Amino acid sequence: MDSEEQRKMYVLDTNVLIHDPYALNRFDEHDVVLPIVVLEEMDKVKRGVDELARNVREASRQLDVLSEHCADLEKGCPLPGGGCLFFELNHRALEILPDSLAHGSGDNRIIAVTMSLKKENPDRQVILVSKDINLRIKARALGLITEDYRSDQVQEDMEVLPLGYVDLDEKTWGDMAADMEVSDGPQGTHYRIRWPQDVSMPCINGFVLLPGEKEQMLRCTALEEDDYVQLHDVHSYRSERNAVWAIQAKNPEQNMAMNLLMDPELDMVTLLGKAGSGKTLLALACGLHQTLDLDLYDRIMVTRATVPMGQDIGYLPGTEKEKLEPWMGAVSDNLSLLLGDDFQGLGNDLAQYSIEILSLSFARGRTYSRTWLIVDEAQNLTPHQMKTLVTRIGEGSKIIILGNNAQIDTPYLTAHTNGLSMAVTRFATWPYAGHVTLKASERSRLAAYAAEVM
Repeated sequence: MDSEEQRKMYVLDTNVLIHDPYALNRFDEHDVVLPIVVLEEMDKVKRGVDELARNVREASRQLDVLSEHCADLEKGCPLPGGGCLFFELNHRALEILPDSLAHGSGDNRIIAVTMSLKKENPDRQVILVSKDINLRIKARALGLITEDYRSDQVQEDMEVLPLGYVDLDEKTWGDMAADMEVSDGPQGTHYRIRWPQDVSMPCINGFVLLPGEKEQMLRCTALEEDDYVQLHDVHSYRSERNAVWAIQAKNPEQNMAMNLLMDPELDMVTLLGKAGSGKTLLALACGLHQTLDLDLYDRIMVTRATVPMGQDIGYLPGTEKEKLEPWMGAVSDNLSLLLGDDFQGLGNDLAQYSIEILSLSFARGRTYSRTWLIVDEAQNLTPHQMKTLVTRIGEGSKIIILGNNAQIDTPYLTAHTNGLSMAVTRFATWPYAGHVTLKASERSRLAAYAAEVM
């Protein structure tokens, strides 16, 4: 088989370029075909200030650069990976479609292009790439090969997302402790241990849960050569006397989270957890303590993606802050719990407690110095939005990223492709970041049971 037969031919749906404007650079040595209907659909989306419109404009710029110096578009525009980009301008013969598929549908026109290319290139693999599940199903029913766009996946297997801790059994801990080096330090007792190769090693700033009923844990502070790990004692926030703004940890995972949140040496903390696990409450309590009591930060800023869970209620009147207040119900509920009778509502108490609400739409270009920034519902952020936020963080600031991958409301985002998973994965080995997955729901016994069975 010659090299031409080995090269695949990918037909792209519009949503691929909307989702990743640099997608044309991800297909290596293979050829890419853009049906004319894709350009027409992009033209309808390009006007606006939202993320989709920006992505379409950037994708159009990429297409302009690729085609500008191409002498003959019919022979294809060279792509960075070695393949060629072809523009399919004649829709191919729509009569190739079954009578049950409408010829005026953009999706069906893309399917027609793919079917025609497959017929004309019997020795090459022609693949339709789309993030539209229904389009992929229709195409498969017609005998076409389809794929989801996978180059944006930050994690192939969600099971390998770090938990933030390693749970040891009694035998493993006993074997490790046999030749353990113990010393005293400013943060308590330090331990230097040779880690066994058959046990998952903790991440930097991760935790080790020791066996026994006392729920003892140690924190990993350094990873050395020859599988040596340095651990040290953690502060216990399980007791009432160590509570932060009257909030104490109710389980080991919350205790780990509070240790990370209260560590001023960390620039980023990511908390994954099911509904009611306490992510927002812990982030607010620790932020209030370090901002108002310890003066480590000048302000607390809270932001989130404004994506509705169900049907959108439409336009919200008022100023930027007034428009965002309905989206900040979690902040309002938790501040009510923290402040008790003193809480008079977001409109009255934000300035008093140095809290600001931030709109993602106006984050670009800003720098947040000495700021405790909470990003709530981060599972609904794209990787690009997450990068925009994280790169806004200035000196003396800390970003806390909260989310639940089981509650994604943004179209075309999954647990494999969202900004939350990207942040957890990319910063897992950075010494100034920490991560914990909260497993238990502490909201109520009803909420905990519902999270398990529904």
